[in-house]
Amino acid sequence: MTTLLQFKNVSKQYGNSTVALSDVNFSVNEGELVSIIGPSGAGKSTLLRCINRLIDATSGEIIFDGADMLKINKKHDLRALRTKIGMIFQNYNLVERLSVFENVLHGRLGYKSALVGALGLYNENEKKQAIKIIQSLGLNEQVYKRCDQLSGGQKQRVGIARALVQEPRVLLADEPIASLDPNSSKVIMDHLKNICTTLGITVLVNLHQLDVALNYSDRIIGISGGRVVYDGLPANLTDEDIRRIYGSDPEALNLIIQKPKEVAQKI
Repeated sequence: MTTLLQFKNVSKQYGNSTVALSDVNFSVNEGELVSIIGPSGAGKSTLLRCINRLIDATSGEIIFDGADMLKINKKHDLRALRTKIGMIFQNYNLVERLSVFENVLHGRLGYKSALVGALGLYNENEKKQAIKIIQSLGLNEQVYKRCDQLSGGQKQRVGIARALVQEPRVLLADEPIASLDPNSSKVIMDHLKNICTTLGITVLVNLHQLDVALNYSDRIIGISGGRVVYDGLPANLTDEDIRRIYGSDPEALNLIIQKPKEVAQKI
């Protein structure tokens, strides 16, 4: 397997006292779906956003596709690497007054000059690819609808389409189902799993829902207090591991009553 992403002794500190990440080490192989789990405030979002430099880590190395992201200083070089990293947000980050089609095409802006991007100039191949991706995500009837007319689940699929049109090597999904009902959550996770298995695109997804992580992941990374306290297969996650990750979180402790495999089978 080819290693696509490595964290080497990565830490992130805000100000003089708040430590969000502490000496984080792990690697991700190409084509894996890796869930990052942990309670609120554990450092999951900080970790994900350090990868594409939405947040700058304080120290360490983040090696993506052979380049240390923390050592890239030129805007042009950073922009080029970011085209390979698709981002999916909990709150969608769409331009609500624009159509699904227009929002998805925004995923191509990283490939264009500021002037061309501002003018919204896209070639026919880009437009055809955008339509193809939109249709693959079951949004055929919403292509020209304004995004403020969509449900939460539909908006999140637009966010996935916008990321895919970048032709990324990796998708970073930051709590993509936190605001969705169970049915919409399943649709989104099914799409992410399908993208990983059929397109070979690596997916890193932050999840608060342990049961979803158990069902969909190739691997789970558990974070508590900014540190990695578990890195392994879903099937190997023990009650003790869950307690180490979540502490006294009542939702997680309820799941400890059942074995991980039994929990996964109920999803």
